[in-house]
Amino acid sequence: MRKARQKGINAALLSALFLGLAPVFGKAAMGADKFSPFAVVAFRTSLAALLLAAILALFNRRALYIYPAALYVTMLAGAINGIGSIFYYIGLSKLNASMAQLLYSLYPFFVAFWLQLDRQPPSRLTLLRIAVAIVSIYLLTRNADIALDPSGVAFMLIAAALYALHLPINQRALYDVPAPTVTVYTLLAMSLIVVPAYFIFDGSLPGKSAPWAPALALTAVTFFSRLTLFFGVKHIGGMQTAILGLAELIVAIVFSHLLLGEELAGWQWAGMIGLSFSLLFVWFEKPPPSRPSKHGLLGWLQPPDFPTDFYKR
Repeated sequence: MRKARQKGINAALLSALFLGLAPVFGKAAMGADKFSPFAVVAFRTSLAALLLAAILALFNRRALYIYPAALYVTMLAGAINGIGSIFYYIGLSKLNASMAQLLYSLYPFFVAFWLQLDRQPPSRLTLLRIAVAIVSIYLLTRNADIALDPSGVAFMLIAAALYALHLPINQRALYDVPAPTVTVYTLLAMSLIVVPAYFIFDGSLPGKSAPWAPALALTAVTFFSRLTLFFGVKHIGGMQTAILGLAELIVAIVFSHLLLGEELAGWQWAGMIGLSFSLLFVWFEKPPPSRPSKHGLLGWLQPPDFPTDFYKR
């Protein structure tokens, strides 16, 4: 149990590292004569999905098997996250990378909200950590030199809420399905949303001087972040993975400073310290329940009564 929990924590932190780089590479890829927000999300999602599917087909074909009920769950989660990704990259195009990630980092609050509706109330320690994180995020947003686009703020908050919803949904599939299997079908479902959206609402091609290096780097971090994300959810649950995922905010701010020249004010450093403390208290959290609840918002997504070693046979 401890080894599995440690694997989950390590995977969640790795996912945060990769996700923290996403707004930096995404911002670098978007702009005039560059990739549009729709093109960025379609390119990075579909390429990451095809890459993972190809790797599994070549080296671990058994991982492509999934029973129908779990397939429905992962496809639902992927569709929700695909819509959220569109909102995310449109919002990112209207804000600077660090501010966009600050707003997006409110998603643990939304995870707690969805889990409450699913009759999985967070512990008091989790609520305390969320409160510290929200105060820290508020301090991180205190930069008078940055003008916020209201539509960009709204889009990032919608993206955060949808991303938060897909975590507890996929947590139900991860009860008895390997993380790579959940990842590949979630990415494929996301692709079925974002690729048609690109052709319907945009369809423009990037210019000759389009920055392919950031777009490919964004694909790489999407690939690794999703894989490690679901390893984390499987072993420590969606709520703890979401809170640990706030480490991506620190990564995004540091690399936005190093690569994009974005600066931090004094209060923002205090916010980073508070956020770091919120992350460290994960060691005192209890492990998630071994099986999802049959009641609540997502009770209808209950997995069947398969043996726990079903995928090992």
